[in-house]
Amino acid sequence: MGARAGMDFEQMLRETIGLDAGSIGSSTIDRAVRQRMAGTGIASLQEYWVRVKTSNEELQELIESVVVPETWFFRDAEAFRCLVRLARQESRNRPFRVLSVPCCTGEEPYSIAMALLDGGFAAEAFHVDAVDISTRALARARKGEYGPNSFRGKDLVWRERWFRATAKGYAPSEPLRNQVEFRHGNLLTSDLEAGRDPYDAIFCRNLLIYFDRETQERIMGVLRSLLSPDGFLFVGASETYLASRTGFSAVRHPMSFAFRKGTATVTEMPLPPVSQPVPASKRLPALPVAQAFSPNVPAAAIPQPTGLKALQRLANAGHLREAVEQCERYIRNAPSSPDAWYLLGVLKEARGDFEGALDCYRKLLYLDPEHVEAMAHLALLTERQGDPEAAARARERARRIELRRNKTVSPLR
Repeated sequence: MGARAGMDFEQMLRETIGLDAGSIGSSTIDRAVRQRMAGTGIASLQEYWVRVKTSNEELQELIESVVVPETWFFRDAEAFRCLVRLARQESRNRPFRVLSVPCCTGEEPYSIAMALLDGGFAAEAFHVDAVDISTRALARARKGEYGPNSFRGKDLVWRERWFRATAKGYAPSEPLRNQVEFRHGNLLTSDLEAGRDPYDAIFCRNLLIYFDRETQERIMGVLRSLLSPDGFLFVGASETYLASRTGFSAVRHPMSFAFRKGTATVTEMPLPPVSQPVPASKRLPALPVAQAFSPNVPAAAIPQPTGLKALQRLANAGHLREAVEQCERYIRNAPSSPDAWYLLGVLKEARGDFEGALDCYRKLLYLDPEHVEAMAHLALLTERQGDPEAAARARERARRIELRRNKTVSPLR
């Protein structure tokens, strides 16, 4: 369906948003076209093609049907721990500015705000801009109602601090809402740059993998222009090579996938002891960093075996091939290590070896059937390979585990 009688939906999406059809599979685009045809009541492919070409609203609907993001609070928690550490190293006489793009339904920008608040930053000491091209996602973000799928991990104490229970799930508290500004924007246009001060940190994770090479390079140029001279860029694991080859230097913080604009080196500081969130009356930028904002790994489990920690540093510096080889060597000596299988899966996924990554996640789930992060990766990869039923089963399995875990967490009253 993608290219028939001059109706090339794949080419249209490439020209419109830079989408590389190979990144999600032609079947995904075909399925989205069929869904939109059913949604509009149009039976003729030719008629729908004319509708998309003449209606910006329908084009937007098709784009949102094609690229369905997967997000949750504190996804890849080390990035948020790293952000707090980096923000504390910077001295400035203005608020620390962070951009989350694409912000999707709000989980990432709210995670940024929670991390900085729990890390000792006063509300007036930072601001988060949350930008997305999807008006549908922004509407959900502004409404701010989140169900179980947005809350993953065993430690959800932060949810009781920053959310209130509602009939449909949980809603962010007013102090948290006030830290984030949602707005519409497109990285391929100049509207993000007009009249804005530069950002100290940008989260642009798991977006570039959907684009062709030309669009990737164009967006990297936009991100660079949006950053302050010593700003930081956070990307997805599969996008580290783009940052490395476009003039960014890796930050030495394992599994954060953080990069600094320019060539300055950021010193990795040891993590301080676990502490409670800083009381609101005492929040100042100079207070010790709290660890309570990192929900996906219990505080006592944060230290990693020396071997894996070194491999994480190697991967974060962009040396993926070497990290994969050493991780495979590590697994030969410790074949029952879930952490090692998860790391190897992430590394293979970052290198584009999706079959190898799937194999790692499946072996990990044999060892640890309730590893929600592995199930999330499994769902994304199987969907990417054109198997939505398998992806749905993985998500449902993860949802049931999360529901069981959440029963042990006291609801807000």
